[in-house]
Amino acid sequence: MNKNYYVAIMAGGIGSRFWPVSRAAHPKQFLDLLNTGKSLLQSTYDRYAKFIPQENIFIITFSDYTTLVKQQLPQLPESNVLSEPSRKSTAACVAYMAFKLRNLNPDANFVVAPSDHLILQEDAFADACLGALQFCDENPEALITLGIKPTYPNTGYGYIQYLPDAVSDGIYKVKTFTEKPTLEIAQAFLSSGDFLWNAGIFIWKSTSILAAFEKYLPEMYDAFAADEDKLNTPDEQKALQHIYPQCISISIDYGIMEKSANVFIIPSSFGWSDLGTWNSAYENMDKDYLGNAVKGNNVLVIDATRNMVHSNNHKLVVLQGLDDFVVVDTNDVLLICKKEKEQDIKEYMAEAKRLKGDKFM
Repeated sequence: MNKNYYVAIMAGGIGSRFWPVSRAAHPKQFLDLLNTGKSLLQSTYDRYAKFIPQENIFIITFSDYTTLVKQQLPQLPESNVLSEPSRKSTAACVAYMAFKLRNLNPDANFVVAPSDHLILQEDAFADACLGALQFCDENPEALITLGIKPTYPNTGYGYIQYLPDAVSDGIYKVKTFTEKPTLEIAQAFLSSGDFLWNAGIFIWKSTSILAAFEKYLPEMYDAFAADEDKLNTPDEQKALQHIYPQCISISIDYGIMEKSANVFIIPSSFGWSDLGTWNSAYENMDKDYLGNAVKGNNVLVIDATRNMVHSNNHKLVVLQGLDDFVVVDTNDVLLICKKEKEQDIKEYMAEAKRLKGDKFM
């Protein structure tokens, strides 16, 4: 394995679309949503450990979740669990990692990835990442993202358009970024053949992404640069307490990728899902002969079809007559929702918070 290759796994989100199982104190990346015996974070770690040296795998998380990360990944060096004092979206997270790595290793070349995605074809995924890392070695100014070949006109994903001529084997120049489109536009994207889903997985050298920060997010760059000498020292957390209030909350997509001229993409197919909703979990779980995906040892299904059922192992749940529902039963919350309304779960959660307070959050 190449000692200059690193990965930063982002694990600080709340996962509100998986409420009521995903809670502020224990969000979805720490859960076994797909009934595999591993949390999403553990599966993500294992995926990268196949081609990134273990000592070069970093988890960036919100300070409240540091203990959870250490419990779930005891094999990870404690210094590789990075704690953000506040949530500032992905740009600050990337800047933190890039400054830290440049300080550790000026030749650092790293992948930035979410902790809660599903990837079924892990060998193909490793090949795509290693190809991108090698391209960045040879083209140190490059910023690369992995794009997923779309299989249907999904309106919940961002799209990336690329130019037709490859600049290297399987690598293309990015033309445009488009946020979540209407169904009509998504259908047009699919028909055109030159649009990919934005997977939110990026690859670059620490020096090149920091040059982009200096150009496009100079205030954030200056905030980190002023305290860069404290990173990788006992004063790191104290420095972050000073840096983060100066950072705006902005995604790396908006802040840098959409503005940069040196962005490239690798069209990929490796069984990817962002696991953003209960329906995406349903699509990726084993199902019974009536199309029900069930997590929970004491669920009894009678004349019910195409349901996503999630329950603990201590309660008997009897389901009769429901078709195409999400049913989630926890110790203190029961959610029963038509699958077609799953995008509204965040609103239901907000309404519950407004009427009942934080008790069920």
